[in-house]
Amino acid sequence: MKSKVLSKMLMFRNVRFMFLALMVFLSYTNVWSQNQVAAVTDSNSKNSEVKTEGNQTNQPNPQKSGMKVTFDENAPGVIYVESNGEKIRVDTNKKTVAQITPPSEEKNAESPQQTETAKVETEDKKTAVKSDDEEESVYDFDEGEEPYDYRIVNVPTPKKVPRGTWNLFFSHRFSQPIHPLSESGKTLLGLDSFSVSSFGITYGITDKLYVSASRSPLCQRGLCRTIEVGFGYNWLAQDKDSPFALTTYASVEGNDNFTEEYTYNLQAMMSARLGKRVYLFFSPAVHLNSNGQHRFNPRPDQFFPPATVANSFKLPTNGASFGFGTSVLITHDIVALFDFAPRIGFKLGQVNPIFDNNFNVIGFKNESQPSIGFGIQKNIGKHSFTLTFSNTQTSTTSRYNSSNLVLKPRRLTIGFNLSRRF
Repeated sequence: MKSKVLSKMLMFRNVRFMFLALMVFLSYTNVWSQNQVAAVTDSNSKNSEVKTEGNQTNQPNPQKSGMKVTFDENAPGVIYVESNGEKIRVDTNKKTVAQITPPSEEKNAESPQQTETAKVETEDKKTAVKSDDEEESVYDFDEGEEPYDYRIVNVPTPKKVPRGTWNLFFSHRFSQPIHPLSESGKTLLGLDSFSVSSFGITYGITDKLYVSASRSPLCQRGLCRTIEVGFGYNWLAQDKDSPFALTTYASVEGNDNFTEEYTYNLQAMMSARLGKRVYLFFSPAVHLNSNGQHRFNPRPDQFFPPATVANSFKLPTNGASFGFGTSVLITHDIVALFDFAPRIGFKLGQVNPIFDNNFNVIGFKNESQPSIGFGIQKNIGKHSFTLTFSNTQTSTTSRYNSSNLVLKPRRLTIGFNLSRRF
């Protein structure tokens, strides 16, 4: 009985010993396999470095190409190899290789080169925006330094007259239209034709209040050697922060060097800026006694035999105009200009007789055209020069709205405006 029990105990001890020996053997095998893989990897890495340094070939370096080898601590004999966005699992125990789908953050991860490129692009965008801002800043200005002149072409503007400054204005208008070229070409586009030169000056009493005086040598029926004196008040001035301007103006005009036939004007001049480069203008005005003493009406004794019908033809005594225009900055010192001046009431023009078959005067017709103007302006410091194309030679407040030459808008004459601040 005892011998059987001892025999069983020995058998059980032998089995337990064999089991422990088997476990030790398996553990040693796994450690040896892991060391072999590490040795092979190190050997390959060293061989690659030796080849690169010794032969100076173009073989890719795993570190430079982004290759990464990781051992799984929880699973001996298992390694992970990552390269060019791909991840591979190598199991040396089972001798298997499997491709693993990279995590989303690895997919979206950017390489150092991509990150650097993104930084450069961001800096380029910032530089471009800064450059645009600097380019637009050249169109900023302070009060009294508006990029437009005291006239667009014919229509006045609310440009501020700073305190203590003298502002000289000079205009020159030829009489022969450019169109048709077959005629104006012989006289150098009308530059050989008769011209009218007007000038004026303004002085700033304060930063708001100013006085002005001007003279036009134009002589034709109803107006001749007209002098205009007036004063204005700048209620609102434009600058880089304020887009609106408003000036009111009152003046008196007198013919024959301010000795007779007076006309009285009340005017508002407004401006609005759109963005940095576009300016819109509106200058409505009332002209009282602009046909005073009926000086533009026909008279019977102007015809032979006397036309008594002239006593019944009367033009309006007063008038109003609604000048508007725009200036567009092509660059910070070159400006494109346009203005137009519709009118109601009295309209300066030509009163032409209507004859019957026997050449007797049976009526009259007043032919008139509103003024229109185009121009290119160049600003140099406190000096402005404008090349103009307009259908009128008039320059005073009650007359600039009409074509004294009765020219249609397509028949324009060459001229220029010149201004200087002292």
